[in-house]
Amino acid sequence: MTANIDHSSALPLHKQIEVQLRKLIDSEEYNNGKLFPKEVDLSNRFGVSRNTVRQAISTLVSEGLLLRKKGVGTTVSENRISTELSEWYSFTHEMNSKGIPFKNYKISLINEEVDEDVASIFNIKEGKAIEKLERVRGDIDGPFVYFISWFSPRISFCKDQDFTKPLYDILEEQFSIVPVKSSEELIAILADAKISKYLDVEVDSPILLRKRKVYDMGNRIVEYNLGYYRADKFTYKIDINRSFK
Repeated sequence: MTANIDHSSALPLHKQIEVQLRKLIDSEEYNNGKLFPKEVDLSNRFGVSRNTVRQAISTLVSEGLLLRKKGVGTTVSENRISTELSEWYSFTHEMNSKGIPFKNYKISLINEEVDEDVASIFNIKEGKAIEKLERVRGDIDGPFVYFISWFSPRISFCKDQDFTKPLYDILEEQFSIVPVKSSEELIAILADAKISKYLDVEVDSPILLRKRKVYDMGNRIVEYNLGYYRADKFTYKIDINRSFK
């Protein structure tokens, strides 16, 4: 970890320290349960007050990235599930590939009239009814993601559809639709009453909202999905190469 803190920068000191601590969180050394450096040691290293260091750590604790245990110290959360944005899988395939047992806490399919926003995404008239699937999924310890999916009018599931199977396998096998591209947007939000109930968190807890548009081989939109993830259970990772153009 570097100690390059610019005291003349417009970026607050605690935000600069957050950047350095996030690097530690992603390092193999601290993902093996090693205790984080003490606040006093970090304040000496960065040349800032302990309150500034505490502010940075508190932010990471609130995001679920760090765990504080009284009398023990601070460690990286062991319950985070990391997914990479360089590759794209269905939830079922991703959890299976990581060897993580999961369960469905809620599955609901309805034919619902869409509002203006969803209608514009599918280029259909507002009020047209299309398939809407809601799923709350997680591991044996509890739910950690709430999915809402709307589907192209070309897709009509049967009433007894088995949604325990991977969704994109269903689309390919039953509708000959092969999802090939995903356009994604990530937003940090706070849990409202509905999300807090489904994900078993307090209202105003940090939540990661992922908006996903899925396209077929003809570049036609197949699914519009909102995924609400518990911030203490899920993180996204992306590796980006620098462009020299």
